[in-house]
Amino acid sequence: MSKVAQQNSTPGISVIHTQAHASGLQQVPQLVPAGPGGGGKAAPPSKQSKKSSPMDRNSDEYRQRRERNNMAVKKSRLKSKQKAQDTLQRVNQLKEENERLEAKIKLLTKELSVLKDLFLEHAHNLADNVQPGGTENTTTPDNAGQ
Repeated sequence: MSKVAQQNSTPGISVIHTQAHASGLQQVPQLVPAGPGGGGKAAPPSKQSKKSSPMDRNSDEYRQRRERNNMAVKKSRLKSKQKAQDTLQRVNQLKEENERLEAKIKLLTKELSVLKDLFLEHAHNLADNVQPGGTENTTTPDNAGQ
């Protein structure tokens, strides 16, 4: 009393659903290849040809391939070396800039501290010079020596 249904949701793969009506249970769908080839990808032609026929090390084609490969490796190494040098140069520039900025921060912090102290001293002097009208006991620096 089981029912089997096939659905093609993906090319090359069939999904088979099995249901048992008597027990009310349902099985998990299974993926099976649709064709006899297994449904896998074929290897690229360049890789197949390299595996199928080994090259003669004395042939001109082999020497040309090796020469091109050697030039590509050399070019890649030079490019990598240049990139590392550029990165190192940039790191050094950023370090120098960071040191200059930190020195500027210290200088500006000192300047701010001096200006803040001057401002507070000036504000304190203004507060001392302004006397409230209701207090007669306070002495001013002019009257203190008399």
